[in-house]
Amino acid sequence: MTETTNADLIDLLAGILPGDTLEGIRDQRAQARENAQRSFSALLEPAEPGSFPLRERYAIALFVAQLHRFTAAEAFYADVLGDEAPELVTVIRGLNEQAASHGPVGAYREPGLYAESVLALPWEPDTVAAGALGTRLAAAFTHTHLLVFRPREATPAALAALVDAGWSADDVVSLSQLVSFLAFQLRAAWGLRALSGASKGRTATGPAAHIAPQAASTSPAGTDFSARGEDLITSYPDLNRPHAFTQNSLGWVPWLAPVPETELTAEQRGALIDPQRAKMPYFRLLARDPQALHARTLTDLDIFFNVTGGIGRAERELAATAASRHNGCVFCASVHSAAATRESAGADGGGRGDSVQRLLDEGISADLGDPVWNAIVRASVSLTNTPLAFGEPDVAALRAVGLDDAEIVDVINGAAFFNWANRLMLSLGEPEVPARRARA
Repeated sequence: MTETTNADLIDLLAGILPGDTLEGIRDQRAQARENAQRSFSALLEPAEPGSFPLRERYAIALFVAQLHRFTAAEAFYADVLGDEAPELVTVIRGLNEQAASHGPVGAYREPGLYAESVLALPWEPDTVAAGALGTRLAAAFTHTHLLVFRPREATPAALAALVDAGWSADDVVSLSQLVSFLAFQLRAAWGLRALSGASKGRTATGPAAHIAPQAASTSPAGTDFSARGEDLITSYPDLNRPHAFTQNSLGWVPWLAPVPETELTAEQRGALIDPQRAKMPYFRLLARDPQALHARTLTDLDIFFNVTGGIGRAERELAATAASRHNGCVFCASVHSAAATRESAGADGGGRGDSVQRLLDEGISADLGDPVWNAIVRASVSLTNTPLAFGEPDVAALRAVGLDDAEIVDVINGAAFFNWANRLMLSLGEPEVPARRARA
């Protein structure tokens, strides 16, 4: 089996060797580097995996790597799964062609974005594969495929299907964290490979699932749950949803029950980092897997708030906004577009809110009027595509506008991390317009 205990998995998958220039650049974000690895340990190799066994975790990881067409990651996760359940490696390899698709696509629930909806046929394992995987893992693979390619189509019904297949509330959160973390890990490693000039290692792309523009339904899907699902899952048919992307602040409601504030354990409270997060349903929901939450939060803080070297805060927030716009996460885009505007303010107090709003309104092809910002958006979008599309031409475009390698690493990290954040926000709940604004 490949040694995982002491290896930095992002370095390993990126082909970074001790003493390489990129190793030193990654050390500028040492807390992010360390906690990305801790996230791997918490989600793939927890000391107490409980009712979410290692074989299932490794199987999902192999499937995610395969969907991204990242050969080195496929080989790694096939190796670790092979020690636990070699028969599953064969089953997953057999899904290579039938599960292939392209993303991000999907229907928007926001009325002002219906015209941008691009629908792909939903996927689930065929009868033979489902029989080999078993009911529980087959449901997880269906959900994984949704989160990889169509994250904005996640619904309460998707969570209810997991519950009906035997997934507990805690394990649903861990599953969402696992798939979302892998979306980050693979992109961070792939981006670094491209930066080092070694952006090879993808298998030939298989046939895409059928994709065609369609109008989205105006009604929330999937509100009829089994009795077990009704106990754990909440839908909001009358929610005041945002109309489109916005820089205004939004609320967020969970579909799965968060841990009640009064019932948070000491470990869960510690995982929040900021005690004020105990008031926020999103963080109390993620506290169902406290080790994963703790490592994820520290990774986030270092990528976006460590200002030692690298690119500016506004540009990191722009990368986050571009990834969120492409994936269709209206909530994340609202937070980080506003931050990009705020952080781009000069001494006169004027920010670049018009440029940021153009990205929200016109989409990922908008001209922001600045070659650096345009290059960052294009690179972030390329890195967000699945299968992985970011490559040496993206690196060349970033260098052509004057970014050095440390700055490019920050762009890669910012965009990659929001492929993690977007999938959590989209798969576990949805945004709402706060009552105070709805009355305005």
